This record gives sequence, C-alpha cells and structure tokens, in this order.
Amino acid sequence: MTCDSNSGTDRRTFVKLAAGTMLATGISGRAYARIGLEGMSKTKIYPDRWVYVSRSFNTDKHVDEVREIARTASEHGLTAIVLSGMDRISLGSPEYLERLRKVKTIADQFHLEIIPAGFNTGYGGAILDHNKNLAEGMLVKDALFVVKDGEARFIADSPAKLENSGFEQFLGDRFTAFDKQDEPGKKTFADTNVSHSGKASLRIENYGDTKAGIARVVQQVRVTPNRCYRVSAWVKTEDAEPASLFSIKSFTLDGRDLSPFEPPAPAPTSGWRQVTTAFNSWYADRIDLSFGVFEGVKGKVWVDDVEIEEVGLMNVVRRKGTPLTVRDEATGTVHEEGRDFAAVTDPNLDFQWTHEMPSIHLLPGGRIKNGSRLRVSYYHGTTIYNDQVSACPSEPQTYEIWKEQFPMIEKYLSPKRYFLNVDEVRLFNRCEACQNRKMAASAILGQMTQWLYQQVRAVNPKAEVFVWSDMFDPNHNSVRQYYLVDGSLENTWQYLPKDMGIVLWYFDKRRESLDFFSSRGFRTIAGSYYDGEDLRDPEGWLESMDSTPNATGIMYTTWSSKYKLLAPFGDLVSKRP
Repeated sequence: MTCDSNSGTDRRTFVKLAAGTMLATGISGRAYARIGLEGMSKTKIYPDRWVYVSRSFNTDKHVDEVREIARTASEHGLTAIVLSGMDRISLGSPEYLERLRKVKTIADQFHLEIIPAGFNTGYGGAILDHNKNLAEGMLVKDALFVVKDGEARFIADSPAKLENSGFEQFLGDRFTAFDKQDEPGKKTFADTNVSHSGKASLRIENYGDTKAGIARVVQQVRVTPNRCYRVSAWVKTEDAEPASLFSIKSFTLDGRDLSPFEPPAPAPTSGWRQVTTAFNSWYADRIDLSFGVFEGVKGKVWVDDVEIEEVGLMNVVRRKGTPLTVRDEATGTVHEEGRDFAAVTDPNLDFQWTHEMPSIHLLPGGRIKNGSRLRVSYYHGTTIYNDQVSACPSEPQTYEIWKEQFPMIEKYLSPKRYFLNVDEVRLFNRCEACQNRKMAASAILGQMTQWLYQQVRAVNPKAEVFVWSDMFDPNHNSVRQYYLVDGSLENTWQYLPKDMGIVLWYFDKRRESLDFFSSRGFRTIAGSYYDGEDLRDPEGWLESMDSTPNATGIMYTTWSSKYKLLAPFGDLVSKRP
C-alpha cells in the first residue's frame, strides 16, 4: 500500500502510513510538559487487561481454542476477553448458540469478563451476511447498453486506453508513452528475454533500498466521470518479498487513490498470472494509472499486457438507496423494471472483478426495441484491500439488523461492556441513501456511532461502551480526505458521548492520540501487539500511558490468532515493577 494525500492511517496488517494533513490536536502546554517527564513517570498496573478473540464458533474446536486462551489469560493476570463477531449473533444456528453458552461458562470459570465486539459498516461483513445489497454503492452514470435479440448488453464508450500496454516500444530501458518511470536501468528495465507476449516486458527489481520500496511506471489516462473500469495485468515473480508487493493504482490528478482493492497476489516465485482490480472514476476525467512494486523488499517482478476496460453492471447493488435507471438515449424515455425489462441483478455478486458482466433481459410486450441504445445508471459495491466490503450507514435495514443483535447478546453473554468496531470506514456517503440525507460525512459517521451507543444503553443502561479510536482521531483517520468517502471526516470526536471509552491503536502517534483524548476527558485503552515477534509494541504503549490521565488499560490484539506471546504479555501488564 502506498502513501497519498487521500488515505488516512490504517490497515489491519498495522502498516504505518502518512495520515495526510494533520490537524492541530489541542494539546495543552501542561500536556506537553508531561510528555517531557514521561521517562520519570511511575509504572502502573492498569485495571483493564484484555485479550482480543475472533472465532466463528461453527465448530466445537473453536470453543476448545477459547478455553485455552482463557486459561492462559487468567493465569497471567488478564481480566477480559473481547469477543469479536457478535454483530451476527441473530444468524447463529442452535449449535452456534450452544457453543456461545459454553464460552460464557468458560469465561466465568476463569473469572474473565466477556466484552462483545462488532457493529461496523467499514467491515460490513456481518450486515452483508444478512443482505449483500446493503453494500455501500458508488454511482455509475449513463453507461451504454445496446439491444440485440431481446437482450441489452454493455458497450464501452469511454476514451480509456493505455498506450504501449505491452511494453513493445522502448529506448534503452525507458518505455515510450509513460509519463513517469522510476529509475530506468536501475529499478525498471525493458526485458527482451522474458515476456508474456510480444518481444518485451517490464522488469522491476532493486526496489528494496528505500523504506517505501517503490518502483513503478505511470501513465495518464482519459476516463469518463462516474464510470467503472477494470484493470488487469500479467505478472511473473521471482523471490518476491512480500508476495503482495505488486499493485495497480489509479489516482485522481488531485491525489486520491480510487483503487484500494488489492487482487490476490502471485506466489513469491510464480509463472505468468493475471491480476485484476477495478475503480470507479468518481469525479475524474483523467487519472494517473500506476502499476508496479509498492512496499517491496526484494526479488524480481515482470509485468506485461496491461489492459484497462470500462465495464457495466458488475457488482450492481439493488436497494431503495441505490436506484437503477434505464433511459432510451434517443427519446429520453425511462423504461420500467418489471414492465420493459426483467429485474436486474448480478448473479455473481461477490465484489470482485473477474466474473462476467450481467446483461439486461427485455420482457415480451415491453417498449424497448432491437437496436435501441440505452443509458443505464446504477450503483456498485467493491472490495477494499483483500476482503473488506463496506455496508451502507444510511439504509434503514442496516439499523434493523443491528437492533436484533443487542437483546440476544444480553441473553447469551450478559455483558457489562460493549466494544463498537467503528473503524476503517473507507467507503460511505456515496449512494443515494447517504447523499439524500444532505449531511456532512462526519455527521453520518457520528450519528451512526451515537445510535449504536443508545442501543447498548437501551438493553443495558449501566453498560460501558468502547470504540476504536481511528475514525475519531485527527492524528489518524479523522481527516479531510479519506479513501473513497465523499466529504470530510474532521471533528468526528465531537459526536462521542463523554463516557465512551476510546481504544487507540496507531503506535507511531500514540503520544499525540493519548493526549488528544485524555485532554478532552475520555478514558483510553491501548490496542496493542498486532502479531509481532516481541512485545516492543505493548511496552511502548505502557511507557506512554504511564504519563496519561484517564488511561485505564491495554489489550492484546491479534488479527492472525497468534497467541504465543499472550502469557508474557499478561505478565508484562499485570506484574510491572
């Protein structure tokens, strides 16, 4: 992943990126003085010492795994299990619910609190498990479909074209038609010995000598605003580290990354494999198409036969807030679904970009004639990174689904606290349901969080509520431009109830973030660890927390179920000198 002025700082692999233009944190002079005395602060043992656990409980094995985690946590001084995935409890089978009862019994046995976690639209999987069409949608406007033999099929009419896409024209190691090429002859080469087709390919190597690990080529491409484009490339690798180092990026001329979707990576050493991504052009009529190595460490990569093509109706989402319009280009007649054409869906709706494009099937007796040119407007969803699909925060059904979960959580877990996973909300305020609210993006996010807080209090008036920090932190993702969000996310912290606990996780900005929330009266907890080989991350958090008023705890957080350091982590946080 690259740094650009569009993206905030995030990523579940805990890669640290620049967060764009940082806002003033409002830290007082007294707080800065405290920072200077940080090394002199007394160490503390914090009352909240948690471990993060994520299991689907579709097998008894998961219960056994939680038992071992709980045993270790209890024996080494931890106080609670943060149990993720509780926002889909209403979908649980009787077997699932029985396993959940057993997990509650295990926690009680080891004197551990269970803190249910979930409720997010950024990672919208729980919502989409109920209804895939609740995915947040991006507008495609007036895509062309032409009717033949009772069917309207998509026809690309965009100017998008990549010149020298097969890397056949070059002078030395410099390729023609590309506006930018990183260090020809040193990092990027014209290779006439290896190619997918034709006589040459782009070879990339020697990129590991800088922290960014970047080596790529860039070409400006004309596009039509509010259209969807698929980009593919053939890639070959040799000893590539990491295996995911190759990316295709499309940037607006003002620096916004339109294609954060990362296609599955080839193996570290692989023969020719096609990788495919996609982007919505949004407001842009030109984009910088960039492909190559990002965050590379070592190895060689060959690229050939790159293609950009406009696509239609792929991953179309159908709900009230994502209307579809079919208009005759010549007459302006707006045709009716169910009268002139059959219901439009994508039968392969997976938010990936390698399946076939749907067509529009005409109905007998309808008004659409053979040869007609139709302009079709609709909304589509997408995947961000490898598996993140955002759900709509403005569609009523999203809230209906969430509301079902809280009474069931109370029934099976009887928690004293809840953890709202409102983090990394990278796509929203793009569909009609959001746009019709005429609200700032920050207000939509803030009101959604307030609603969730109120639902907790409705079922349990005494429950404490915690939330991830990043979307409310100006040192993190509460910024003017963030991924594919339409509008600013500045000042979202102002929507948080004052008694809400904040779980921070941006290690590099921990001092600034702790002071920001502490100076405003919020309790803070450090979300630490993230699958390293040592405990330097939680050690750094503890050092900063010791000089922070209202810091109450720390969590062992793993995204890859890596618990081998759980015991020493527990000793570290519960037996400090």
